This record gives sequence, C-alpha cells and structure tokens, in this order.
Amino acid sequence: MEPPGNPGGTPVELELTVENVESALYQLYFDPDMEHKNVAQKWLTQAQASAQAWHFCWALLSPDKIPEVQFFGASTLHTKISRHWSDLAADQHESLRTQLLSHILQFSSGPKMVLTRLCVALASLALNVIPQAWSQPVADMVRAFQPHKPDPEDGSGAKASQDPHTHCLTLLELLTVLPEEFQSSRLAQARRGQLREALAGEWAVVCPLLRQLMQSQDSSSQVKEKVLKCLSSWVALDVPLGEIQELLHDCFTALSDPELFDAAVETVVNAISQPDCQRYINALLSLMPLVLGLYDQLKTAAQDGDMETSHGICRIAVALGETHSRVLLEQVDHWQEYLALVNMILFCTGIPGHYPVNETTSSLTLTFWYTLQDDILSFEEEKQSVYLQVYRPVYFQLVDVLLHKSHYPSQEEYASWSSDDKEQFRIYRVDISDTLMYVYEMLGAELLSNLYEKLGRLLMDPQQSAVWQDTEALLFGFQSIAETIDVNYSDVIPGLIGLIPRINISNILLADTVMYTIGSLAEWLADHPVMLGGILPMVLQGLAKPELSVSSVSTLKRICRECRYDLGPYAQDILTVSQDVLVKEVHKSSQCMWLMQGLGFLLSALPSEEILGRLHSLITPHIQQLDTLAQQELNPANKQSIIHIVGMLASLFTTLDINRQADCLEGAASSRLPVPQSTQNPVVVVLQQVFTLIQTILSKWLHDSEVVEAVCGVFDKSVRTLLHDFGPMVPQLGEMLGEIYSAFPQASALDLARQMVHIFAGEEHHIPHIRSLTEVLTSTTLTIFQQGPRDHPDIAESFMDLHAQILKRKPDLYLSEQFDVKALFYCGILSLKFPETPTVKAASQFFTEFLSRCKDMPSFGDVLQRDGKLLTETVLQAVGGESPSSLTEHFSEVLLNLSRHCPALLSQWLKETLQTPGFPCAQLTAEQKHTFSQQLLREQTNKRRVKEIVKEFALLCRGPQGSGYSDY
Repeated sequence: MEPPGNPGGTPVELELTVENVESALYQLYFDPDMEHKNVAQKWLTQAQASAQAWHFCWALLSPDKIPEVQFFGASTLHTKISRHWSDLAADQHESLRTQLLSHILQFSSGPKMVLTRLCVALASLALNVIPQAWSQPVADMVRAFQPHKPDPEDGSGAKASQDPHTHCLTLLELLTVLPEEFQSSRLAQARRGQLREALAGEWAVVCPLLRQLMQSQDSSSQVKEKVLKCLSSWVALDVPLGEIQELLHDCFTALSDPELFDAAVETVVNAISQPDCQRYINALLSLMPLVLGLYDQLKTAAQDGDMETSHGICRIAVALGETHSRVLLEQVDHWQEYLALVNMILFCTGIPGHYPVNETTSSLTLTFWYTLQDDILSFEEEKQSVYLQVYRPVYFQLVDVLLHKSHYPSQEEYASWSSDDKEQFRIYRVDISDTLMYVYEMLGAELLSNLYEKLGRLLMDPQQSAVWQDTEALLFGFQSIAETIDVNYSDVIPGLIGLIPRINISNILLADTVMYTIGSLAEWLADHPVMLGGILPMVLQGLAKPELSVSSVSTLKRICRECRYDLGPYAQDILTVSQDVLVKEVHKSSQCMWLMQGLGFLLSALPSEEILGRLHSLITPHIQQLDTLAQQELNPANKQSIIHIVGMLASLFTTLDINRQADCLEGAASSRLPVPQSTQNPVVVVLQQVFTLIQTILSKWLHDSEVVEAVCGVFDKSVRTLLHDFGPMVPQLGEMLGEIYSAFPQASALDLARQMVHIFAGEEHHIPHIRSLTEVLTSTTLTIFQQGPRDHPDIAESFMDLHAQILKRKPDLYLSEQFDVKALFYCGILSLKFPETPTVKAASQFFTEFLSRCKDMPSFGDVLQRDGKLLTETVLQAVGGESPSSLTEHFSEVLLNLSRHCPALLSQWLKETLQTPGFPCAQLTAEQKHTFSQQLLREQTNKRRVKEIVKEFALLCRGPQGSGYSDY
C-alpha cells in the first residue's frame, strides 16, 4: 500500500501535521524497505515527544482511520500523559479526562488494541491526579459505564445505544490496567506510598462489583474471565487476604468451568503467593479445605492425561504449600490438613507419565521440598524432632517417587523422543539429583541403607523380574548423593561395590550410570584399594564402547587420579585397553585428552625404572603417525590430526609428574626442588627424542597459529608440571622458539617464553639462554610495534606479560645493551590504548612492575623522567573517554603506582596535562580537575579508594550517560 503524500523526502524535515504523521505511519507499517521503516520510526518518536502531539493524537483516533493509525494516536496519548504531564495546565486536566472517557466508550466495541491503550492512558492520568484532583476514580469510572441511559450533561459522552455487556467489559479492562500501570510506573518512593494507599482505599468499591459480576446468572464467561484477570491485577497491590476471601472462594468455584479454568488458576496463584498473606492466618486456613477439595479433580485429570488441569491444580497446591510452609507448619491444631496438602503435592511430584513428554507437572514441586525441609530443620531441636516424626516417612516416600520419576522410558520409546525432550529430561534428572542430595541432609545414612537394600533385592533375588530402569534409578540415587557428600564412612559402600559387578551393562543407559556411580566412589576406592580388582574390569569394558565415551573415560581418569598409588597390579591392563581404544579412535578428541591425563596420573605413580618403558610403548604409535603426517602435504585433515596427537601428548605431560610421587612419599608437598635422580625425567627424554620431529612440523606449519599454539602447548604443559626438571630442554627450546618467532611472530611463543622466564631466570647456568631468547623475541616484537601493532592485540598482550615477568624475576636482564628500555616504555603506552581488556590489563601490569623498579635501575628512572608525562597523559585520555569505561579499573592501577613511586613527578605531570583546555574532555571544569589531582595525590596505598576516585573522574568526563563505550 502506498502511503499518502510524498514520503520520499527526509521525514525529519517534515512539518508536524496529522497528514505527515499518517503518511509516516503508512511508511512504518506498509513500506517493505527496512531503511524507510527505520527513518519513519525515528521521525514518529520525535513527533510523539513534540508539543503538537497533544493535539494531533485526537485526530488520529477518528473513526475513519485504520486501526494502526488509531493505535498510534492512543499510544501517543499515553506517552504524553505518562512522560510530559507537566506540559498541561491544571485547568486542562478535567477536560482531558472527559475526552478520554468519551473515546474509551466510543472504542468499547473495538479494536481491542486501541481500547486497551486508551484505558492505559486514562490509568496513567488517574495516577497523576489521585487523590488530590480525583478523589473517587473507581466510583466515577463505574458511574460512567453504568448501562442506564446517561445524562447528556454528565460530560462522559456515553451513548445510550451502547451494549451493556460491552460497557461492562470495558469497565473491567479499565479497572484491570489501573493497578498494572501503577506497578510499571516510575514513581518517587513517597508518591508510590501515597498512591498505593489511595488505590487500596478504592478496593472497597472494586470488590463488591467483582463479587456481584462473578455471582450473577447474567454474567457471560467472557465477563467472568475479565473479573478474574481484574482481581489478579489488584491482588498485586497487597490487598489484604481477608478482604478477598469470598472472591477467592468464587475463583475456586470457577475452576470447575473449563472456559474459566486457566484464568482462575492464575488468579488464585497470584493471590496466595503474596508474602503479605501470612498475616491473615485464618484466611489462609480457610483456603486449605478448598485446595484439598481439588484433589479428586487432580486425580481424574492425571488418570485422563489432562496435563493442563493437573498442571493448574498443582500450581495452586504448591503456591499455598511453598509460600506459607512455615506459617502452616506452626498451626499445630491443623497439622493433619497441612500433611494432607503435603501428600497432595507428593502426588503431583509422582504424577503418572514421563517428563516432559506425557507430563510437565512434577518439576513444579521440587522447590517445595527444599522449602519444607528448610523450615522443619530451622525449628529448635525439641520442636524439630516432633516434625521429623511426621515428615521423615513422607521424605522416604518422596525418594521412592523421585527415583521412579527418574526412570528412562523403554529404549524404543526413548529413541523416538526429540533431542529437545531428551535434553529437558536430562536437566530434570539433574534437578532430581540435586533434590536427593539435599534430602540426604534430613534422612542421613538410613537413606543409603534403604537404597542399598532395594538394589540388593533386585540383583540377588532370582524371583525378581526387575527391569533395567529399576536398577538404573537406584544407582542414579546413590551417585547423586555420593557425588557431593562424603560417603567414606557409610557402611553400605562395600556391599554396593560388591553388587556392581553383578549388573548386566548391555543396556547403554544403565551402563552409563554404572560408570558414573563407580566414578563417584573413586575416593572411597582409594581408601579401600582391595576392592579395585572387582570394579576395574567393568570400567575397562565400558572404555571400549563409544556410546559410553564420556562416562567411562571420566571414571577411569578419576580412578587414576585418586587411586594411582594402588594401581600397579592393574597398570598393564589399563594401558593395554587404553592404547587399543586410542589407536582404534574409539573416542572423540576431547575424551582422548581426558584419557591421556588419567594415564599421566597412572604412570607418575609407577616405579621410576618402569615409567620410561611404559611411556614409550604408550606414545610410540602416535609418534609414528605424527612422523608420517609431518612428511605429507598441508591440508585441513592432516592439520587436525597433528593438533590432536600433539594435544594428547600435552594432556599426558600435564599430569605425568614423578616429583608429585616423591612429594607424597617424603611428605614435602611444599618443596618442589629437583629430586636427585640418576636418570633424566622420562618426559624430558621423550621430548628430546621427538624434538627434531617437532621442528619439522613447525617448519612446515609455521604460518598456522593453531599448529604453533598446539606445539607450544606441549612444552608449556611440560614446563608447568616438571618445573626445574625441565632444565635440560631449555637451550634447544630457547633456540627453536627464537627462530620460529623471528620467522612468524605468534603470541603462544611469547607465552611459553614467559613460563621459562618464570621458572629458570633464577638459575645461573640458564640465564644466557633466557637472555638471548628474550632479546630475539623483543627485537622482533619492536619491529611489529613500529609497523603498527593494532591488528595483533594478542601479541601486544603476551609481550607485555613477558616483560612484566622479566621485571619481576630478573630485572638485570635489562642491563644488556640489546634492551631498549625507552622503546619498551613506548610499547607499553601503545598497548594501553588498545580497546581489548586483556591487552590493557597486561600493559598495566607491565607499568606496575616497571615503576616499582625505577629507584633501583637508573636507566628506568631516566626513561620515566623523560616520558612519564606522556604516560600520565595517555592514561588520563583513556579514562576521559578514549577507552571503554570497563577498562577504568586497570588505568587506576597505573595511576596508583605513579602516585606511590614518584608522587612529586606525578604532581607536576598532572598540573601540566590537565591545564590544557578541553583535556581530557570539554565538559570538565578547572575545579573538577584540581579536585581529582588532589584526591589522587593523597592516595599512595589504598587501591580501592584510587579506583573510586578514577571511576568518578571517568563518569564526569563521559557525562551522565557515559560514552558510546558504556555498553561494552
């Protein structure tokens, strides 16, 4: 549809006339061009804010306009009343109200969207004038919508011909939006309190009207539904429960009407969920029989698979039971009624069907069980024991119900579920697991005994025709508790470990849970290694199945970590099966990494003379494959294979630490100096053997950052794990790193160099290698900075981190003539200007270390004297709006260290930089700059206070809305 007029011109230039507004609306709604729509939208927003909007909105509400135009007219009225009320003189308020009422009557038969906006506009008007200029708004509204023939003089503009039913619905719409508009309006605290009181006073008029309409034979379902929504809206104002008691009874009656069911549920839930209800104990107690009276309807719905009805009734029962559990528990005379309600909620928890396919109700109840338990356990001991007598049996029943609800469907049915349903069911089981773990607090060891006895009966009794789901659910319950609670002292665990090998794990879902259950008992097995022989074969059997990949690998890793000193007799089996699944590529890449970590733990604990041989046999097939790949041409498949194998080696070397064993045996966990050894560390031996191969791979893939990162990762993980034992690798690795970085600079090489500085910069015989490596890396990086480092934030970050580490560990490296301290200082300043947080953080760290060394290092002091002003200027510029506001904290670190290490110089630099007009931003006054300088110079130690000072200064610079960066 073509808009009238000529929308081709820029709407921003158009005059604010009704025709132009209408033309822009047509453009907004009907022009297919998104750019035209956006321009029209922008202009219409400006039009709404203009003074003329008070006038053109009425013309847009003319009966001959299309609904979209009328809707904009009504929305504009609401915008003007809610945001520009002060534009109107007080003597115009009355006529505006009359006009609005008249239009509401006019639109009472629709369109609905226009009517609702007009009602919201009148509600907004009411909130501006209640109670001073409009003392009885509800009574006046009711009068205006009376179905009798109105007086032509009453100014409401009502028409006698209007349908009373329509009038009634319109009045209810108006009464519904009044509290809603109050809730959503931004009001000062005092005004909000005054209005809340005034509206609460109006309830006396609303309540009888709603009751009359609910009980009248003449009221249609449509009217009754609107009454329910209206009541729902008013209860949010904390209308006393005692005053809505009868209306709530009407709502319960409405629950038997299918047309009103949903609205009635919503209203009842809203009403009884108000925390204020707890003051009205008698009213709450009067609701108990009504809620319990729904039990039969609930059971029928559950039997018929009527999910909507059971869901609705469950919401009501939970709202009453959960919101008011403590108050209702305390009504000792009514304990049987509350117990009946708890049992009704238990029925909802165990409602027939599989969540989320055949039922969606049970999940609503889980938080109720937490609340009830917390309330029971919060009573003093004597009272608590009485409640436990009543409710412990209920919680034992709950455990049975939850385990039943956690049952998988049959495999055929489960296979037909959508992936979304499976994911929802997985999350639901996690919620059940959390609930069981929590319930253990109340039921204690008896709960585990209970589960164990049931499992024993299932597995030992040949008469039991148990389905696999029963076994799986009991194990799931065990694992849920054992995963987070120390079960080492439970006397049922030995029996459980004895039962597990009897389980047939041909069903994958059951096998998965068996694996996780064994994993959750890894710490117990470490204390009872004699039980490992019966359980490990199952884990190794699971390891061979790709469907059990995650559970079997994570379980084996946990056992290798926790029980490594007792795995000697089983090491050969574990290594043989692991090697087999790795060579056959049974598992995905990430599980292979976990498996390698587990094997690292295992190897670490073997006798030192065995480690190297076993390590060789484990990795030789992978090294051979890597050798083959190194000879082949560059393609994505080869690249992924190389990264995978190199990643597996890195994962293995992360945990293969023979010193950890020495620490453990000597009880010297804190001392990590090299343990005297006649032979080299096996990891170092392997790395030296494959070093040439690694160099070959790097020379071919030098330009691929992922391969370089993976290779650097092997050495990085090794150096972090081996610490000083890695020493023999330093010369050749240092040389290789320098070469690859000079040829093609990448951040991962700098990160690895930083680790080497961290560990070896204090060892005299390694210093020449560290010095030459850092010199090569620095000169190459300085070239990047000279050419413009903006495209390499990762290199800038890693370079700053490297030099911060050198400054911390070995600052006398800077005495070498090869280090240009002034150039490094400039690199730091450039890095501070990056928008990336990690780069700015690294640069701030560099300056923190640099400034702390200025007194000891004359060359540093000289650079600071000469260029400290530039540093100060850069930081102030960044704080003043050049950088994202989220980085302010890091700049405050630099300013704090300037203040701490050179206060006199900082004072001079602040004076010189801040006296420049318009620096760091135009809106700062000289007084504000002076205050900032004084506050900053007063602080030399209080980090938190400096952050506050700099943050306040940044806000002043960026104005109240902050800068364009404020959303970063």
